[in-house]
Amino acid sequence: MHRNVNKQMNTKKLIVFLLWAFVPMVVVGLVMHSGAAFLGGQSDDVIDSAPTAALRGLVFSAGAMLIPLLAVIFTQLIFKEPVLKGLGISFKLNRWWWIGWLLMPAIALAVLGVTLLMPGAKWTPDSVMMQQAMQSMPEGVGVWGVIGISLLSGLLMGVTLNAFFAFGEEIAWRGFLMKEFKGKKFLTVALWIGVIWGLWHAPIILNGHNYPQHPVAGVFMMVAFCLLLTPMLMYFRQKSGSVIVPAIMHGTFNAVMGVSATVVTPANDLLYGSPGLAGMIVLLVVNTCLYLYDRYISKEKIFTTLL
Repeated sequence: MHRNVNKQMNTKKLIVFLLWAFVPMVVVGLVMHSGAAFLGGQSDDVIDSAPTAALRGLVFSAGAMLIPLLAVIFTQLIFKEPVLKGLGISFKLNRWWWIGWLLMPAIALAVLGVTLLMPGAKWTPDSVMMQQAMQSMPEGVGVWGVIGISLLSGLLMGVTLNAFFAFGEEIAWRGFLMKEFKGKKFLTVALWIGVIWGLWHAPIILNGHNYPQHPVAGVFMMVAFCLLLTPMLMYFRQKSGSVIVPAIMHGTFNAVMGVSATVVTPANDLLYGSPGLAGMIVLLVVNTCLYLYDRYISKEKIFTTLL
């Protein structure tokens, strides 16, 4: 029998954490919406230029990823508990580290394939994005060479800089929240964390992040996307014994998820790419494979037991 079956969730602590996590994100969303310039109060036409917009989006999204970490720290301090103890931080390597890391470019390629099956999708190897990418590559590198180099670069970024920022989220979603929901069913916890995680993105989604063509519908898409991404990340968190692994997976996923956009047009953001329907189909298949592995092969039955 599980020792934590009767563990009572600290609702007050959860509410405090959610306030610390969500309120700053609302502020970030308001700043993005107002166009308040941390870039020095430049005019609208300058701020909205492509390089500046890309820089602004990068800074906002990277900074936002650290908000959940701060929420965890403040919540733990308020409740006089060890700040990061017991949240799954471990550097003890096992095969699940490598499987999770290398799975991300495989998912990116699968998303590219499914994206090409979406209505209106067109393989466009001469797109502006691809031509720009080729300019930074050695002469003679073809389209698939660019894709391959991009994936390898994404693997490197995913295990270094991107993993650092992704840790800011994962210590909350797959660290703090999984601890607070301990004693509950895996899939029930995945449902709660997926919804919380998806809604947490709402302020920046409404400002065009991930779904610039459909910011309102994008909020619902992001919740669905996070609901599908959460079981996979939780599973690797449990199998590896470390919250660092989902941080690496999250960081690598972010680094390679744009591959589809370089060679497929037109870009319907609700259908194409990793956050779109194509990505969700791939994640559904991955989760199904993990479930079947867990049920029929693995000795641990993570999907059907309590955390």
